[in-house]
Amino acid sequence: MTEMTADTGTPVNDAVVEASVSESPAEPRAEAVTSESVQAPEAYAFEAPEGVTLDSAAVEEFSAIAKELGLEQGKAQAIADIAVKMQQRQVEAQQALVTSWVEQVKVDKEIGGEKFTENLALARKALESFGTPELQDVLNMTGLGNHPEVIRAFYKAGKAISEDRFIPGSPKGAEMDMAKRMFPTMN
Repeated sequence: MTEMTADTGTPVNDAVVEASVSESPAEPRAEAVTSESVQAPEAYAFEAPEGVTLDSAAVEEFSAIAKELGLEQGKAQAIADIAVKMQQRQVEAQQALVTSWVEQVKVDKEIGGEKFTENLALARKALESFGTPELQDVLNMTGLGNHPEVIRAFYKAGKAISEDRFIPGSPKGAEMDMAKRMFPTMN
């Protein structure tokens, strides 16, 4: 049987009523909090800030935990908002790190400076020659393609595979005339 408490009008179950009757009158009566006094919704509806898409798997996982804890919608949303802010800070920190790498490359003595564009093209040529599309995707997704040491490695590889140059040499018998070189078996 459910009754209403005199001071709040909140429904309580019989076990709470019996416990409050058996308390000694000298002790102040504590408010009884039961699973009935805080109602978790059947399903949570989380709102994301503009431009943010919530991960559906994470929402399901968090909803189960919030329901288990008996969190009302407002409190669950407040926690979700904090999680979104943390993720946004991590993204901003990653972007700042990648931007700092770009600046380091531009001023690097070996690969930056006046020949930055030329050196970057050489590094890109090496990446296209030796790297797979999957490697290029990884470097782009993580931002590691902007790291000075990654660019330096591909720049050095690019220099090693740069266009071959003709190095003139002299044939074995430099004294041989053209006819003898073309027809060596003829006497």
